[in-house]
Formats: sequence, structure tokens, C-alpha cells
Amino acid sequence: MDGLRSREFGASADGVWTSEAPVRVWLPAEAPLDMPRHGLAEDGAPPPVPRPRGLALRRTVMLTATLGLSLLAFLTPARVYAEDGFTALEIIALCLFSALIIPLSGWFCSAFAGLVLQIVRGDRDHFEFPEHPRRPLVRTALLMPLYNEDAGAAFARLARIDQGLRDLDAAGAFDLFILSDSTCPEAAEAEWAAFHSFRLSAACRTFYRRRETNTERKAGNIADWVRRFGGAYPHMVILDADSLMSGDTLLHLVDAMERNPRAGLIQTAPAIINAETLYQRVQQFGVRLYGRVAATGLAWWTGPESAYFGHNAIVRVRAFAESCGLPVLPGRKPLGGHVMSHDSVEAAYLRRQGWSVHMTGALPGSYEEAPPGLQAFLARDRRWCQGNMQHIRLLTAAGLHPMSRLQMLIGVMAYLASPLWFLALLTGLVIQFQTEPRLLEISTLHGWRTIVEPRQDGLVVIWMATLSWFLLFGPKLFGSLLALGRRRDREAFGGAGFILPGVALEMVMSMVMAPIMMVSHTRMLIEIFSGRDSGWRPQQREAGRMRWSEAFAAHAWEVRAGVVFAAALLARPDLTLVFLPIVLPLLAAPAISLLGSRTTIGAAARRAGFLLTPEELDLVPRPARERRAAPAAAPQSLAGALPEAA
Repeated sequence: MDGLRSREFGASADGVWTSEAPVRVWLPAEAPLDMPRHGLAEDGAPPPVPRPRGLALRRTVMLTATLGLSLLAFLTPARVYAEDGFTALEIIALCLFSALIIPLSGWFCSAFAGLVLQIVRGDRDHFEFPEHPRRPLVRTALLMPLYNEDAGAAFARLARIDQGLRDLDAAGAFDLFILSDSTCPEAAEAEWAAFHSFRLSAACRTFYRRRETNTERKAGNIADWVRRFGGAYPHMVILDADSLMSGDTLLHLVDAMERNPRAGLIQTAPAIINAETLYQRVQQFGVRLYGRVAATGLAWWTGPESAYFGHNAIVRVRAFAESCGLPVLPGRKPLGGHVMSHDSVEAAYLRRQGWSVHMTGALPGSYEEAPPGLQAFLARDRRWCQGNMQHIRLLTAAGLHPMSRLQMLIGVMAYLASPLWFLALLTGLVIQFQTEPRLLEISTLHGWRTIVEPRQDGLVVIWMATLSWFLLFGPKLFGSLLALGRRRDREAFGGAGFILPGVALEMVMSMVMAPIMMVSHTRMLIEIFSGRDSGWRPQQREAGRMRWSEAFAAHAWEVRAGVVFAAALLARPDLTLVFLPIVLPLLAAPAISLLGSRTTIGAAARRAGFLLTPEELDLVPRPARERRAAPAAAPQSLAGALPEAA
């Protein structure tokens, strides 16, 4: 028998026992592994790990380029403001501009490094993935946590993963674990039924466990598995409910872990698939076209202290167990309690214990799905924002590697940049209103006409806005240039005739959504620092039918901000060129959110040839149709060749 039918008992979401939500399991024998909880303090410096040659030089180049570009951007407004002496507001404006331009310059330089590396060495990276990975020497666990998800969709993804491994004759090297934290009885019943149907046809050994209480949410779900079964598996691949990974990619990850014994974690760069709405299609196209450049650049300078996204990654179980027992932060929610954005902290704690954390952009075949609309994304982003703000308290934790601190700081700035941008815009407006606009009379066919002449300090605002947009969208241009200049990529996207319209639409949509994200993140931060907890709600993965009343209620803050800026432009029309791209999206936020979540509009964009990806054009192999790996020393059939989970 694969597993043991457990007792069936029930618990409600608040931990009170009931008979309405049976907790069922189908599990192997336990193989306990100790996973101690670590605090914020840790004696000593992080132990050294194997490092790529020239890593210190790479980081020096990255730092120098970032600061140099930031300085060039800073000099123009500083010189203009200095002509008449700095006022207090001008100093504030320059400080805000500096705080924004440094991370933007870093993002730009990192992506530029990725572009150069892709041109020079292609998809090769530190791991030198062979064309045909070796057959696994050990058994690996694939973990899919579920929390009130659509069971049918989740098990359909698992079926594709299982089929990919079956096609490579490698299913015997992987065990699938469905780790349920579902609190809804209907969702739990659907999972149990789907599991039994799936288990009967799966090539991989498959197990199911539903926790009695979902303590610490996903991080606690994974930790519970490690403590109970981690001793039987050297590696685990952590999935999300919307994750999909090809069999070839899984074999490459296991091979890389076996060849690099100090690697604690290898993170892939997931592409987005199965987009139906316009919002999803924009995200899918953008990540598919630009993501490789971003991932390659990030991996180049972060080296063994890279990022972890919490899914679509392989983790060394022993390293995770000894390193990643997370602290409980002092104080009340939202900034205290259990760590919410656990992935960055787990990466930092792995490195603190002497394990390396790597990013690779060289492996295709790693996928996820995007939320169906902007409002669904913002609902998820609210939880991420709260979790990242918790990292402020972890930045000074003892024993962390400086690069780990930088990774967490980047996550914090991803949200703090929005209120800084908002304050910079307001400061710029106030500076403009402190000076009288210059009136200029010009001759027209209908006689003399008075217009507002732009002031020199108004040009500063234009310079700041233009440069910020260039640095923000530069990495997108790099990804586009790479695809257009490389024949195989150009053909995979269907040619320049498909790429250029998609790039144009994606950039327009990104520009439209940027001001909305600015106000939304500002609202989130106000709520968090006012003591409002986000909770932990199931993610919306399927497109729904949003009503206009819901759209206006969800984006009331954005509309109010748009009205404020629009009123200011009535008094200073000379600033319209700068502020109109901000004002119009804010006023139209409800319509943008509603129309972006409609599957009919997404389908129309696809039929018109916009935002198409190689997977949709069927110009690259799909995950279920992979080439077979070359046999190595292990037996040709892995069924029964590897040790059973103890």
C-alpha cells in the first residue's frame, strides 16, 4: 500500500473541532527531521560558500554603474535648483528624487548586464546545465500546498507534471505531496476526491495531507512536512497551486543540486501561461519577453546570495531544516507575529548557515499563472506588502550576509517607492505653485493669444519624469532588442510583426497601470502602519465578472488622487505634458481594472495578434512533450530503483 488511510476527523478554521470538515490523509511512514526555530540574533559571520570567479568585480561594476548613473540623473535638477539658491522644498524634492533614482538605476544596470550576457554567452550560466541531465540518484519530493483552491485546476497541473516525468521515464525518482491547509469543507472534500482519482493514474507516488490547523500558513505548511517527512528526501521542489514545471527542468534541477553539494536552493525564473484576460495577457507577454534578461542580470551579480520567490525552486531539505525555522516577530500584527513574506527570509537564513542560494534564468519549462485582473493582483499584493514591511525589522538581524540584507531592502523599496513617488509629485506641484507662471503672447491666425510659458524649474519636473520613465522601461527595451536581434527568439514569437505590436501594447498598459499602482501601494502602506492586518485570503485565480460599482469602490483612492492632480493642472496648464499620463489613468482606474479583467477583451487581443507568446504560437515544445533525457549510469527504468521513503 502506498500510504496509510488515516483517521477521519475535523477542525474548523478557528481550530474548534467539528464533524463537518474531515481531515483526511494518505501518507508514507514518517521520517522526522529536526527543524529548530531561529531568532533574529546569530553569532558570527555567514560561513563562506563556493563563489563564481570574479564575483567581487561584478558587484563593484554593478555598484559603480548604479551610482554613476544616479549621479548623472541627479546633476541636472541640482544645477537648475542651485542657480537661485536651494529652498527647503527643493532640497526635499532632490532627496525624494535620489531615493527613487538609485533603485531605478540599479534595476536598469542589472537588466543591461543581463542583455550583454545573453548576447555574449546565450543561456549558459553558473550551473552549465548539460543538454541531457543525469538520471537522479536520489528521490525528490514535489510539494504543492493548497489553501481553498480549485482542486480540479490544481490536480490538472499536477497531472501535466506527472506526465512530463512519465515521458522521460523518471517518475520513479519523484514523490508528489499535496499539502492542504484548506479551511473550507467543500474545498477539502473536492481535494480528497480529486486526489483519489489522480492517484490511481499517476506515475509518481502520490500522497495527501490536510493539516488540522493552518498555523503559520504556507511557511508552517512546508515546515510541518519537513519535520514529519523531510528525513526521507534530500531535495524538495516547492510549487504553488498555479505552478507547472516540465520534467526536463525538474531533472536539470536535481542534477544541479547533486553536482553542487553546498547549494541550498536554486530558484528558476517562471514564465506566465494560460492567460485569458487582457491583464493576464499583458503580464504573460511581458514576463516571457523581458524576464530572461532580468533573471540573467540578477543571477550575475547576486551569485550565491540570490533571490527566492517561494515556489518553482528546488531546496536541499537538510539545509532548509537546519536554517529556516523562522522567528516569531515581537509585537502585534500587522508588523509582528509570524513572518508573512517568508521566502526572502528563508533565503537569508540559508545563506546565514553557510548554504548558497542561486537564481537561474537558463532553464525554460518553469511556469505559473497571473491573477485574472488588476484588483485580484492588488488583493494579493496587499499581503505581500505587509510581509515586506516586516522585513524592515529583519534588516538588522545579526549574522546575515550583506547581500541578503540588500535583497530584503530591494523588496521593501518595491513598495516604499510608491509613496516616495507620490510625495515627489506633490512636492513638485507645490514648488510650481510658489512661483507665478510667465505669460507669453504669441501671434496666431486669429490674432494674439496668451499662453503659459514653461519655466526652467518646470523643465526640471519634465526631466525627472522623462528620465524615471526611461530607467523604468529600459529593461523592457533590452528584452525586446534581444528577441528581435536573435533569430530563434524572433521566430519563436512569430516574427517582428508579432513582437512589435505586443511590445507597444504592453508598454502602454504598463504606463497606464503605474500611477494606479503608485496610489494603491501608498494606500496599503497607510493601512499597514495604521495597524490594519491584511489577513490571509485564498487567491483569486479564475476570471470573474466585476461590476462597475465594485470597480469604483475598489479604486476610490485612485480616482480621488486623479481629481486632486486634475484640479492642480487647471491652475497650471503648463505642467499638463508631465502630469496628464498620471492623471488620466487615475481617473480611469475603475474602467481599466474592469476591462482588464474581461476574458472577452483578452480573447479579442489574442485574435488580433497582440501579446502572443511562443507557447500560444506552438513554436516551442510544451511541457508535456519533452525530449527524452539520455540514459546514464542509473537503470533505464527508475521504478523501484530508488530507496522508498522511509
